[in-house]
Amino acid sequence: MKELKPAILMCLLFTVLCGGLYPAVVTGIAQAVFPHQANGSLITDVNGQAVGSELIGQPFTESHYFWPRPSATAEFAYNPMASGGSNNGPSNPAFLATVAERVEALRVTGVTGPIPADLVLASASGLDPHISLEAARLQIPRIAKMRNLSEDAVAGLVDIHTEGRQMGLLGEPRVNVLLLNRALDSQS
Repeated sequence: MKELKPAILMCLLFTVLCGGLYPAVVTGIAQAVFPHQANGSLITDVNGQAVGSELIGQPFTESHYFWPRPSATAEFAYNPMASGGSNNGPSNPAFLATVAERVEALRVTGVTGPIPADLVLASASGLDPHISLEAARLQIPRIAKMRNLSEDAVAGLVDIHTEGRQMGLLGEPRVNVLLLNRALDSQS
């Protein structure tokens, strides 16, 4: 009994400190210093309604929108509660069939030549909100035609929404599909 009382008190103390006080302090600092990021990097419409997050991909399938990287999440595309890849390797027949379908869907829209991998291969998380600059540029002719815009106008929007390398050296230039498609909608 002599050892049990201090053990219970320490457990209660650390539960309050680590389970209550520390998270409250970190949340408060995050809300004060980075409120947009702390609240999920939400993107809102003109009425203040959340339409998505800069961090989670959206399932754009209409021809007048830029198409995102495919999602491999369970149940439905871009499901943040089921983040994860398909675990199908490059020799798996189901994987090969899925990639072939995606390539064919792009070819039907008039795409010729090499196709960037991020337009036919799902990301490991299945939630990637970005596509490569090459993938965005490949879609410009389709978008311009479907929206009755010049290719230069659409290319200008892609250029405006191109994010550079992180810290100037990590990764490749990329485009957030949701932000780009919202900019397209504001042009029409």
